[in-house]
Amino acid sequence: MSWLTLPLALRSRLWEHASGEAPRECVGLLGGRGRLVTSLYPLTNVSPHPERAYRAHDLELLRALRAMRAEALELVGIYHSHPHGPPQPSDEDRRLAAWDVPYLIADLRTGTLRAYLLPSGQEIRVDSQV
Repeated sequence: MSWLTLPLALRSRLWEHASGEAPRECVGLLGGRGRLVTSLYPLTNVSPHPERAYRAHDLELLRALRAMRAEALELVGIYHSHPHGPPQPSDEDRRLAAWDVPYLIADLRTGTLRAYLLPSGQEIRVDSQV
């Protein structure tokens, strides 16, 4: 099983973002090196149906990717929330997956954070230790 390390401070920031956006889905990027997440980039969800889908604001997405490049980081993950569950990717999540990185889903209903390689749906482990 593949894995990704998300330090506790960044995990807390991810949950704060997800909780603060509820009942809307949140979306953001994770920057780092290899399997280690070192930066979190919250983005604005501009989906026309933000309670059940996400779409990152294009300009914010571009700025986050440029910031990563300036910091010599790579895109190591994308996160979004499911305010009402489940912690598994939806059909739309799978259909719209365009990046070859783990997709993390924060399920606010159960407090579960899971990660998947999409569109295959292979679950990967998310560790908190560095």
